[in-house]
Amino acid sequence: MKEQKHTMTMLVDNQPGVLSRVAGLFSGKGFNIESLCTAPTMDPQVSRITIVTKANPPLIEQIEKQLRKLINVIKLRDLSGKNAVKREMALICVKAKPENRAEVLRIVSIFRCKVVDTGLEHYIIEVSGNVDKINALIN
Repeated sequence: MKEQKHTMTMLVDNQPGVLSRVAGLFSGKGFNIESLCTAPTMDPQVSRITIVTKANPPLIEQIEKQLRKLINVIKLRDLSGKNAVKREMALICVKAKPENRAEVLRIVSIFRCKVVDTGLEHYIIEVSGNVDKINALIN
């Protein structure tokens, strides 16, 4: 079976060691984590962990079962599939000599990016969108 990217998000108890247990489950079972993000929620007792991993469907099912067994996991959702909205954000530092600055700003406008910092010979650009948009901007 073909491996696919899966984005899983879970609400967990906001306690020390929970992230370590979740990551430890992945490493202990030989699962790879491609991306990991954790953040508090509006409830100070609860945090959200978002993990991107690549696996085939039976393996994803096994991962989900193992995660649900962890005592500190409150809720788990798989956000993969056709109907999922996926966005990425990148900060890109672009060297911009005075003679090229207008062209860089034109490209920023075309891609609906945002200049978040500027220097004498650089811009830092913030862009969000799908992977194709970000790669097109970089190219």
